[in-house]
Amino acid sequence: MRKSTKLALAFVALAGAVGTTAYAENNASAKMREGTLMRLNKAMSDSGGTITFDQFSDAMNARLKKLVADNGGKLTVAQLADALEKARFEQMAKRIIARYDTKGDSTLTTDDLTSREKKVFAMLDRNNDGKIEKSELPKGGRFGRHRQWSDDGDNSDMQ
Repeated sequence: MRKSTKLALAFVALAGAVGTTAYAENNASAKMREGTLMRLNKAMSDSGGTITFDQFSDAMNARLKKLVADNGGKLTVAQLADALEKARFEQMAKRIIARYDTKGDSTLTTDDLTSREKKVFAMLDRNNDGKIEKSELPKGGRFGRHRQWSDDGDNSDMQ
């Protein structure tokens, strides 16, 4: 495999990981609100349509209260940051594995990576000549489903 092809594949893999991170950060607050509403709706349906302050408090802060309890009743900034970072990276890891996992066994293998790289390479190799030319790369050097992939603006086959 030529060095330029290896570099292109490495760039595509890196761009995918960076895109996943940006996507996760942009949707984090919306997912938190959605999760809170789901917990509140469940608490209300479990108690006949109304909830007390204690039920509200449990629905709102159950995970945070568990973290405080697990750390002796006090939670430092560092402990909270570590827990948040771990949760964020676990979510990112789940998305990355889901994207690459070809067997559906929630593991990542070199075969999974190679399969994904072949798929992305095939999408970039617009003229199917087995090589990616500079003209076949997305404009602006950006990869992702929200970027323009072709001159006519049709990126439906690239998602």
